[in-house]
Amino acid sequence: MLTYFTMKKLALILLVAAIGYNSCKKNQVAPQKPSTPTTKTDSTQSFTSADADTAYAAFNQYFYNPSTKLYYNATDHSGIGAIWTQAIFWDMAMDVYDRTKATSQMTMITDIHAGAVSQYDNFNWNDTTTWFIYDDMMWWITALARANQLTGNAQYLQESEAGFTRVWNGSYDPIEGGMFWDFQHSGKNACINYPTVIAAVRLYQITHDTSYLSKAKSIYAWAKANLANPQNGEIADHKIGDNPPGYQDYTYNQGTAIGAAVMLYEVTNDAGYITDAKLYADYTENSMCTNGILPAEGDFNEQGVMKAIFAQYIMMLIKDGNQPQYLPWIVNNIKTGWNNRDKARNLTWRNYALPAVTGTEQSYEASSIPTFMQVCPAQ
Repeated sequence: MLTYFTMKKLALILLVAAIGYNSCKKNQVAPQKPSTPTTKTDSTQSFTSADADTAYAAFNQYFYNPSTKLYYNATDHSGIGAIWTQAIFWDMAMDVYDRTKATSQMTMITDIHAGAVSQYDNFNWNDTTTWFIYDDMMWWITALARANQLTGNAQYLQESEAGFTRVWNGSYDPIEGGMFWDFQHSGKNACINYPTVIAAVRLYQITHDTSYLSKAKSIYAWAKANLANPQNGEIADHKIGDNPPGYQDYTYNQGTAIGAAVMLYEVTNDAGYITDAKLYADYTENSMCTNGILPAEGDFNEQGVMKAIFAQYIMMLIKDGNQPQYLPWIVNNIKTGWNNRDKARNLTWRNYALPAVTGTEQSYEASSIPTFMQVCPAQ
């Protein structure tokens, strides 16, 4: 897996060098087309807490490897999931604990961390074979900070702080601001800048070290000026040098922009951040959806996990930002995706509006509805 994924990153870097273009799109492999009829099913039935349990149990049944304590990339168990997506799946495990407070789920949180420690060189952030791009590191740094908030485990905080220092020292541009997404400093992408804000705020909440808050504000200000369209709330995928922002719509970029704004609001009480978050949410709902349904990202590639990230932060806006007007939209997406699941396996798909595939499916594209169901109150 590591060799394949490294080659993918090198290919992206070579592409940047050749044509001066960069984006945070994750790796592409041969697509699998749905084997079921492409008709939208009835989405009137709601979902329950028991459904949330079922969805998570199914996700683990088909994707979790209890030996490595990490997740496979697909139902055929052909390889381990990509390094950054494991952090997103760990977030889901924390969501389940938040919802259920089950002792067994705390064990799951501990186990996934142990699997990551073993797989990723004990979180040695200076290992440039294991860690070869900054945004992959920051997803884990953010999750580690959250895990410390949830459990009080000092090891998680130590690993998060060490990772944050490593990324900041290597990625931050002290002259023009913002964070570079790769070691070659080819561009500044949403997928590193907004997660950096989220991680910095979490570390500030834990440590009360005001330098983290200063960094969060600085990166958010750079991102707002360089990546966010102030007219409609669209978040650009990347900014390369003095070129105009590269606008490509991805739910995880919209989501982390929302999360960064809401979290800064929580620690500053500056309502301007909520205004920003609502603008980003409005764009996602009004311009990225079809009939209110979120886009079907991830045609058999890692983009399938993007809506699992979006789920975390749109629900943060609804709950912590006190913006319940977005809840019916989110509930409709969950209901539609869950009702269109593969009922034999209880696996959901990346395209909520269509019946789920019944053959080989990636963990990435199966992850977002189970995540939504953990963070959104059952109906």
